[in-house]
Amino acid sequence: MLQVVLIAAQVVLAILVILGILLQTPKATGLGGVIGGGGDSGGGYRRRRGLEAGLLRMSAVFIALFVIIAAINVWIGNTA
Repeated sequence: MLQVVLIAAQVVLAILVILGILLQTPKATGLGGVIGGGGDSGGGYRRRRGLEAGLLRMSAVFIALFVIIAAINVWIGNTA
């Protein structure tokens, strides 16, 4: 029963991680953005502020929770 709950939590966290990463704005647009700036002010090197910073933090939290739950799930699967 606990393993089913952990698997469901892993699926939800995986979807949240994917959404969190896809919603982040890219630092530069491909190789042209790195070399020539790509029309993005700052050449791709800028600080994340406001919503972008919050999205980055939340993505990191979701990734950490995903790894922790995956490790617990493996541990429970090996001890059962």
